[in-house]
Amino acid sequence: MTGLDDRKDAMEAKYAHDEQLDFATEARCCKLFGLIIAEKLGFEGAEADSYAMDVVTANLQEPGFDDVFRKVKPDLEAKGVDVTDHWLDVTIEQCLQEARKQIKPEG
Repeated sequence: MTGLDDRKDAMEAKYAHDEQLDFATEARCCKLFGLIIAEKLGFEGAEADSYAMDVVTANLQEPGFDDVFRKVKPDLEAKGVDVTDHWLDVTIEQCLQEARKQIKPEG
């Protein structure tokens, strides 16, 4: 039975590792997205970094990025920045692709 136990332990460890990478990737994506939105809002430096972290925190509310969009849309509207839902979708997808490059190991 040791072989099966070893295999089970290895699969559980791989699953936990993959989940950790997915979480880190999504957090990086939201930070990159938050920095782009911060720039559109006219934020720089520490203010932009702080805003990006607020976007990361907003993403913890529910799976997916709807919670992120609910965070940034009112902020953009309040500053008179006109962006479409399509632009938001495309931009967050680009951020997700970049985050995957930055986080996930090669191969």
